[in-house]
Amino acid sequence: MRIGSMLTLAVDGRKNYKGQLLGRSCFSEGGQVQAVLGHSSSGVSEDINLILSSLYLSTCACLSNKKRYPTFFRTVPSDRFQVIGLVQLMKHFDWRWVGIIYSPGLYSEEGTSEFVKEAEKEGVCVEYRLPYSKIYENYFNTIVQTLRESSSKVVLLFLSLSYTKSFLSEIENYNITGKQWVGSESWITQADLASVERKNILQGAIGFALPQASIPGLGEFLLSLKPSDEPQSAIIKAIWETFFDCSFSPSNTSTMCTGTEDLRTVSSDYTDVAYFRAENNVYKAVYLVAYALHALLQCIEIFVFSASISLWLMQTNVNFTTQSGAKVSFDENGDSVAQYDLVNWQIREDGSVEIVNVVFACCVLPNQVPRSVCREPCPPGTRKAINKRRPVCCFDCFVCPEGTISNQTNSPECLFCLPEFWPNEKKDQCLPKPTEYLSYKEIMGALLTGFGCVGVFLSLLTSIIFLTHKDTPIVRANNSELSFLLLFSLKLCFLCSLTFIGRPSEWSCMLRHTAFGITFVLCISCVLGKTIVVLMAFRATLPGQLSVLTFTLIQVVICILWLTINPPFPKMNMMYYKDKIILECALGSAVGFWAVLGYIGLLALLCFILAFLARKLPDSFNEAKLITFSMLIFCAVWIAFIPAYVSSPGKFTVAVEIFAILASSFGLLVCIFVPKCYIIIFRPDQNSKKHLMGKIPPRTL
Repeated sequence: MRIGSMLTLAVDGRKNYKGQLLGRSCFSEGGQVQAVLGHSSSGVSEDINLILSSLYLSTCACLSNKKRYPTFFRTVPSDRFQVIGLVQLMKHFDWRWVGIIYSPGLYSEEGTSEFVKEAEKEGVCVEYRLPYSKIYENYFNTIVQTLRESSSKVVLLFLSLSYTKSFLSEIENYNITGKQWVGSESWITQADLASVERKNILQGAIGFALPQASIPGLGEFLLSLKPSDEPQSAIIKAIWETFFDCSFSPSNTSTMCTGTEDLRTVSSDYTDVAYFRAENNVYKAVYLVAYALHALLQCIEIFVFSASISLWLMQTNVNFTTQSGAKVSFDENGDSVAQYDLVNWQIREDGSVEIVNVVFACCVLPNQVPRSVCREPCPPGTRKAINKRRPVCCFDCFVCPEGTISNQTNSPECLFCLPEFWPNEKKDQCLPKPTEYLSYKEIMGALLTGFGCVGVFLSLLTSIIFLTHKDTPIVRANNSELSFLLLFSLKLCFLCSLTFIGRPSEWSCMLRHTAFGITFVLCISCVLGKTIVVLMAFRATLPGQLSVLTFTLIQVVICILWLTINPPFPKMNMMYYKDKIILECALGSAVGFWAVLGYIGLLALLCFILAFLARKLPDSFNEAKLITFSMLIFCAVWIAFIPAYVSSPGKFTVAVEIFAILASSFGLLVCIFVPKCYIIIFRPDQNSKKHLMGKIPPRTL
């Protein structure tokens, strides 16, 4: 069996003397072709692969289809990995709104299509996708207009090298600035594209490139090459004539080439042999073919004549390391391990460029990174809503509704705060709701406290006046025991109002309502007792005292039942106000509360009726009219209290109740005791038994 080999390499539109020298043809007559190192253009490779078994440098992801291209392998990564890298690069810099310019051909069209699909998965939107043509001028005019009018700041130039050269030569004549250009692997390392005119376009350009690598011995081989080493090679002669501006044929316009010139004195891409990119993949492909041929020669007796390199590659887990340290292996699709350098263009003032390898996380300083978004992220306090009429990146932001927050950027929904919390002004966090209750420190609480203390003081002052004049006829004639008991109960009523002020607690809630109910019944019972005394013409004191004790005990029993069955308790009312909590005393049993209040009202009504019946008794020291008027005030206050209590919000409910207590207490104090104090202090002549005897009919004495 004779095994021949054909190693060829052509590149897409540029003179790659290194590659051509590496791939010099070598045929054995009558040999069977086992492998072809193919073209770097995906379109050309697709056509060739339908006929030949190849190891390609083509990068189109479509060539990974093993059903269509079963014998295709490549030492360069599939464009799918480049596309994934480009999308992740844009995601890293938050470039969510980009444009694409691509060229005709399998490489650009397939790469662009893959990019759009992958970008959509990662939330990167494409504002426009425009084809560039060397022939149709209207295509280019559309591109220029779009670049000027578009809102995206990032442009992906997914072109082959020849189309990139054509595009840049045209676009440099237009003042296109403010764009971040991202290049595809096909042109991002071509330093000859840079110029002074293109500085405003390509400055800061970024993209993924084939990794740099050193190839042992290749640099020395290329620099020491002489035309005499390969006399029949037209390629070497063409290189020599180009670099040294000479000719091997006699000419009047140029000097004759001697063939002894030194390539080390020339500065060009050819003589830059420190690192290689595309050449390294040719190097690995050659090594791979060598390994395959070696394996076939070792197994010549096992393999039939139809044995081939592609069959060996498909049946063998290829994994070896070249002399340069490069690891070579393929996956199930015939793709090699993806490796890229991230490169950044730094153009100097003279138009030359330094293409530097950079670390992904710090290739551009943060303050130099352009913003390219269709819509700025929705800040905390808003929610993100997809606009069905626009790309997903062009979303809408809506302020969170009342009572809800969002504490993340681009939050898809707003969250409700817990009942005890309420959003701040920015609606980005929940804060504890302020609590509200009637406090001694606020103006309304201080005023009510002041009025209560004044009431206690006036009651005490009246008690002192009555005590110092206890033997005078006006004090004795109106049942002094009940008068002192009434003044004591009024002090308790004024003091009772103070229990309604302050932060509600379990004990204060039970105390305020029961103390209010018992003291007011004691007060009304005293007034009722005085009314009975008036009706009995100042003679009976015992019935009045008995009535006070009996009526008060009934209220005590009602309060005990209330506190035993369902007592008042402190409660946080979060229903009336949305943004604050009302601390209040819940009634516990509404029946108990209204029973206490109803019993007070019943006694007040009874007292009013009896006093009204006694209004025609003799005027001298007759309290009936005063009691009637005081009960009229008392009933009016508490009748008005009911609707005001029910409709008042929050702490005003407590204020209304305190006001009713103070108003009714002042009404009793002023109406019953102020006229007597006036006579005692300012009209002592009327405070005499003679005056009393002169006014009272004989039958009442």
